[in-house]
Amino acid sequence: MDTTQIEEALKGVKYPGFSRDIVSFGLVKNIEFANGTAKVGLALTTADPRVPTQVKSDVENTLSRLDGVTEVEVSVAVSKPNTPPPAAGGKQVTGPAQQALPGVKHIIAVASGKGGVGKSTFSVNLACALDKVLTENGRKRRVGLMDCDIYGPSAPLMMGVSQQPEIRGEMLIPVENFNVRVMSMGLLIDEETPVVWRGPMIMKTIQQFAANVEWGELDFLVVDLPPGTGDAQLSLVQTLPLRGAIVVTTPQAAAVNVARRGAMMFGKVNVPIIGVAENMSYLEAADGSRQYIFGQGGGKRTAEALETVFLGEVPLEPLLREGSDQGIPIVVSDPQVVASKVFLEIAERLRREFPV
Repeated sequence: MDTTQIEEALKGVKYPGFSRDIVSFGLVKNIEFANGTAKVGLALTTADPRVPTQVKSDVENTLSRLDGVTEVEVSVAVSKPNTPPPAAGGKQVTGPAQQALPGVKHIIAVASGKGGVGKSTFSVNLACALDKVLTENGRKRRVGLMDCDIYGPSAPLMMGVSQQPEIRGEMLIPVENFNVRVMSMGLLIDEETPVVWRGPMIMKTIQQFAANVEWGELDFLVVDLPPGTGDAQLSLVQTLPLRGAIVVTTPQAAAVNVARRGAMMFGKVNVPIIGVAENMSYLEAADGSRQYIFGQGGGKRTAEALETVFLGEVPLEPLLREGSDQGIPIVVSDPQVVASKVFLEIAERLRREFPV
């Protein structure tokens, strides 16, 4: 028996509420083994007093089953996370190594269980809508957009930005347009270069977007998550103190079922669901009649199943697609159309729910 074998065994100890182990989180600071005694030192960052006790117990149980180990000694150093006050509903985000971004008041994730539901379009227009409602209420602070869709970063195209971020020291300076500060992998790589990264590389990139980007003073940071519930989502939750998440779906059953499962991931890591928004809800004809091309009511059913708020229906709007292709979000180019009004209503709701 040696320290390498002990470390391998510790990879089977999961951090409470997460699928990742305490070794990959970097929580194991030292391991010693001599005369049958295994000594392990842990360093945890959490506000939940139950977490250190559970982790310590799990480590003791795991190591005591190893051949050659007769005694286990576990020391746990605990520090409290630097996080903002609890979000609406009294829930607080907890997890390893969470730090608030200096100067950023509220961080909102936009998520979906599957691709193709228009989540990035939603994120871009929500960010621009937040800027509008904040400006109308006399706020001079800004809004940020963090595009975490590593494999398909589309925020630069939709926001009309293409220049590489400036570097000051070790910090990246977000590119800005329409008063929204933008950071995306699409600004850092050649658009012809495919991204073929594995989980740890994705997580490292997201962590750098948080730690090595000079976001400055922001009232809201909108985070566009990649679809699914894998490493990228968990890494974000572990890295940023989210106020909550907005779940985007389309009306059809396939999207609704996946969105529901995806949203459950946030509940497991204590991130509140702010509400559900339905995209591509209907197509409105010139005479005012509506065609429900992808079905009807899926977003409301999802909200009911998740016991959360239904935020609204964003219709199929040609101007919405055109604006995304041309780099001018519809909230900026055509604020009076129905789709823009839905985004503005959601932004106003966020402004009221999370005072700045």
